[in-house]
Amino acid sequence: MIAVIVNTLTVLIGSAIGLLLKKGIPERITDTLMKGIGLCTLYIGWSGTLKGENTLVLILSMAIGVVIGEGLDLDDKLNRFAASVENRFKKGGNQISLAEGFVTASLLFCVGAMTIVGSLQAGLSGDYEMLYTKSVLDLISSMVFASSLGIGVMLAGGFVLVFQGAIVLLAQFVAPFLTDAVIAEMVCSGSLIIFALGLNTVGITKLKVLNFLPAIFLPIVLCPVLNLVM
Repeated sequence: MIAVIVNTLTVLIGSAIGLLLKKGIPERITDTLMKGIGLCTLYIGWSGTLKGENTLVLILSMAIGVVIGEGLDLDDKLNRFAASVENRFKKGGNQISLAEGFVTASLLFCVGAMTIVGSLQAGLSGDYEMLYTKSVLDLISSMVFASSLGIGVMLAGGFVLVFQGAIVLLAQFVAPFLTDAVIAEMVCSGSLIIFALGLNTVGITKLKVLNFLPAIFLPIVLCPVLNLVM
């Protein structure tokens, strides 16, 4: 777990630095920077979707995932929670919500092969190299994201701790199910959600992205099932 804690700390430290830098950045530059982050998010999402190899798994994951997400209304629950605290951090004409920063940063930090494989390596063999490498990348990324997306990026450190920590602790049990094909489809589904985040960030759409989140985990079930019937 030490590598997960280190990764969490790098997100918190990077976010703190980004928030300090944000105070000296004019609002018009912050707004433009946010659009730039949105374009980068679109690129990251699109690149990740190309890792998928089975379009049917992606379609079923998104369809079933949306039904689950809408049924639980994850996006609304998070936004209601965020609304109770974000006024403490929101100033002037700032239009960036705490929930937006939290969701964007959480998915960008936790959806990817480096997160899943690195956490499995840490849990199965005590090899922390990949998570340490990810920690350095997240330190830099969190500075940039926090300077444009605000305090929500810092709160994403908690999601990093829970998500990666869960994989490390459960590695012995979930490793047999996370084949290369399953990981590829999980990354593909997650990257499509990241692409949707990018569309929201640049102002093209207003998707309830968090309601798509269950789709990331469905390839664990769908890949074996489809292999049996096809």
